[in-house]
Amino acid sequence: MFSGLIQEVGKVVSLRRHSRGAKLCVETNKDAVIGESIAVNGVCLTVSQVEKDCFTCDLLPESLGVTNLGELKPGSRVNMEYALLVGDKIGGHIVNGHVDGVGIVRKISKSPYSLSIELGKDLFDYIVPKASVAVDGISLTIGPKPVDGYFNVFIIPHTWENTNLRFVRPGYRANIEIDILARYVMEFVGKLK
Repeated sequence: MFSGLIQEVGKVVSLRRHSRGAKLCVETNKDAVIGESIAVNGVCLTVSQVEKDCFTCDLLPESLGVTNLGELKPGSRVNMEYALLVGDKIGGHIVNGHVDGVGIVRKISKSPYSLSIELGKDLFDYIVPKASVAVDGISLTIGPKPVDGYFNVFIIPHTWENTNLRFVRPGYRANIEIDILARYVMEFVGKLK
């Protein structure tokens, strides 16, 4: 489990595809441990190998298909958060690291910082004003009234400067994880119908 508060922006060393998925190697300033969970762009991954300044994780075809991880190239900047420990404060919201899909960044504003993100109908129904959403693993608050398949998130300067958002351009495909509470409510209401 994660909180959506990014601890480091890592740099992709390599993404090597193979018949069963891929291996992703990410440069880090922290000490990764084999077997631990690290959210990379909001995707919960398990460290399978550690070298001097980087760690490697295995990616299954599902992760490559549902997220933006398959689009990474050497030098790509990725958000990283290490799993919460029992007793840690949750400063953002509960993030599982199970990405629901990708949204396309259509507009970027820098005064104040904000993103307008286009989302498919299958996920858009879960977007509620002032609710939480994870965008590339970052815990953000949805802006006022999402319309026509778009929603906005406003970003404080600290988050902008300390995440991969400062490298994002229009057309970027961001990983989206719907708030777990919204998912449970929608599933429950759907079963009542």
